[in-house]
Amino acid sequence: MRVLALMVLAMGVALAGHARAQTYDPAYPVCLYVVPWGGGAYYRCAYYTMDQCRADANGQMCSLNPYYSGPQAPVIRTNPRHHRSPSHGRDR
Repeated sequence: MRVLALMVLAMGVALAGHARAQTYDPAYPVCLYVVPWGGGAYYRCAYYTMDQCRADANGQMCSLNPYYSGPQAPVIRTNPRHHRSPSHGRDR
């Protein structure tokens, strides 16, 4: 019975083929659903607006990116070692 279960599991893995993980680029708010002739559909997230996506769509579907992280604000870093107040100098 155990051998039969292992054989069924092995055949299932072998016949399933390679699964490809879908990746969304969180930097772009709009994705194009690409369906190539040979199969293997995927999302190409490389557009800032729906109009940009529709211009390249060629009959395919554009959609909003569910993993869009929003516009990134610039990081402002201050290093207190490089900022000196006037009271740190020598008094003369």
